[in-house]
Amino acid sequence: MATEVETVALGTESVVSELKRTVVIVYGPGQEGILQVVAEVLGKAWTTVSALSKVVSGSDALVLGILTNDFENTMSEGRADPSKLLLVNTHCIDDGSFPVDRLSEGCHYEFLYSKTPFLRRDLTRFLSLILGQRRPHADLATKRRTNFISTTFPDVRAALPNLDILSVGSDAVELRVDLLEEPASDGNRSPIPSLKYVGQQLMLLRQHTELPIIFTTRCVKENGKFPMEDPQLFHKYLRRAIQWGIEYIDVELWLPEDIRQDLCDHRGNSIIMSAFHDFSGTWKWTSPEAQRLFKEGARYADIVKMIAMVNTIEENYELEYFRSTIKANYSYPLLSAVNMGQKGQLSRALNTVFSPITHPLLPIIAAPGQLTAAEINGALHIMGQLPKRDMYAIGTFRSTSQSMFMEKCFNELGLPHSFSCIDRGPRGSIESVIMQPSFGGAYVNPPLTSSASYIPTKSDAARAIGSIDTITVNGADGQHKFVGENATWKGIRATLTRDYVPSAYRGRSVIVLSSSESDATAAIFALRSLDVGTIYTVGFKASGPLAAGLEPFTSIQSVKLVEQPFVIVSALPPEKSLLVQPLLRHYRSSGHTSPPSTRGKVFLDLTTGTRKGDPLGVAASAGWTAYGIDDVNAWTTVETLRLLVGQNVPFDFVRMASGHGMY
Repeated sequence: MATEVETVALGTESVVSELKRTVVIVYGPGQEGILQVVAEVLGKAWTTVSALSKVVSGSDALVLGILTNDFENTMSEGRADPSKLLLVNTHCIDDGSFPVDRLSEGCHYEFLYSKTPFLRRDLTRFLSLILGQRRPHADLATKRRTNFISTTFPDVRAALPNLDILSVGSDAVELRVDLLEEPASDGNRSPIPSLKYVGQQLMLLRQHTELPIIFTTRCVKENGKFPMEDPQLFHKYLRRAIQWGIEYIDVELWLPEDIRQDLCDHRGNSIIMSAFHDFSGTWKWTSPEAQRLFKEGARYADIVKMIAMVNTIEENYELEYFRSTIKANYSYPLLSAVNMGQKGQLSRALNTVFSPITHPLLPIIAAPGQLTAAEINGALHIMGQLPKRDMYAIGTFRSTSQSMFMEKCFNELGLPHSFSCIDRGPRGSIESVIMQPSFGGAYVNPPLTSSASYIPTKSDAARAIGSIDTITVNGADGQHKFVGENATWKGIRATLTRDYVPSAYRGRSVIVLSSSESDATAAIFALRSLDVGTIYTVGFKASGPLAAGLEPFTSIQSVKLVEQPFVIVSALPPEKSLLVQPLLRHYRSSGHTSPPSTRGKVFLDLTTGTRKGDPLGVAASAGWTAYGIDDVNAWTTVETLRLLVGQNVPFDFVRMASGHGMY
């Protein structure tokens, strides 16, 4: 589904906006509440219609709702062009029911949900993907290496308590649908899990991880459990996975071409992975067959995955030659290729695109010879591909808690690096640290100004914001080059888009309170990346590249003239945190007549330390969606670790391992 990209004037950061499409929500009797939640997540007003003929395609002004019965009665009017009309069937499974096929097949997408605290964020993730506003693969494709963990549980509920630990070092989570075991009425297990059971399992998994999901139906011949006699079974399950808004769809290469083409043609914003496995031990990477299979997989896929059983160490070198040949001749699609068995483990360390990894807490290994993320990193270190580096938290305080947390992450990932907290010290002390040959990167708090001459290269964000909170080392060409980054703005943006899709912020007004411009710039940059409207400032005067378009509040009359803001951000020092509370209360009771579903009240409290008053409590009681500094710090830590070591540590692990106090 086509999208257009608008580039924010501040630099290279961009916000993705969907083309104007009418979103139509199909809902069941008594489930009208989901319509309002969808409207809130999208930042739009909503209304209902009784027939598809009353829908105006290509208008994104309203979210439209239609009852299932009315939809079925008028379904013959067709699904129309998905670039102008998006039909989403919603179904609450709390009563044990499941959508009938004719409803599912009559819509472009389908959202299964349960009325739990996870509903809002699960819905935001789903809508962001199908509207093209969240494209996880675009980020993963630029990483030096990516991994995914395969959940080999017969019931994913067994994985949920440890999922935050299981997924450390993973960039995606694979759901092995063929390994799910659905209880049957006679007390046995169904040989093939029903779509209903798969949908329930998928919903549970998505609620408990922010990582992209890989939907896999592995056949018997390729070490799975789905029967090969019925290709249409695979087609049905994979098409439904696309409708459910799953990020990655694993499509086995042996499936008939018409099925593979159909899945490719209707993939929407899902990524297709072509999968080939050979367990014979006789298949060779040097054969013409290997080149042919890659070309065939590339026809209908974004990633070509090729895996073979090997008997000798030398076959790993043959694979590396094949990999180099593919890289030299094809820029797209990406190749993910490993050898199975103990003799093939070297290839798992050398593969850089979606290496399948395991974990000691998993009940079984998904394929022979699979390694953990820690084992792969250990192998890379032994081969000289991952040298030990000294990393630091540089600040104006002595603290060991952050160092201990980072060491937890490094230990879980099997990284050889050390991490220490040091005081910033006098002028020139940072230069002396980063110029050491073993320096591998640092997190800096308070941040450095982006004018620091000893860090000549800065990211676009760091230059625009004017501060550097992360120093990375780029030694790809053998040179010790320092790069100044800013991870805080990404942490703020990730927080703001947990319960609202990015486009919900477009054109909406914002109020930012701060005692200094430097404390507010990261938030302003994050808001600009979401293409907000006017940003009103309180307590500081803006200057520099971020000042354009900011309007200061000069008196109480200014507040009275501003319509309901979509967001209020407080970056005040803790002793002044009381000052935001009157604003929060004012906009609750000011009598503005905007429809409830478009008011979209988001409060972000960036204050660090013991506050005066309780801004978060006041905001929550006034109906605001409230986020505190702990949320931002956790997301910023996720981004910082990605920058420093190039590996993913999920948000939930950060919160669990560091504690809610965040150091």
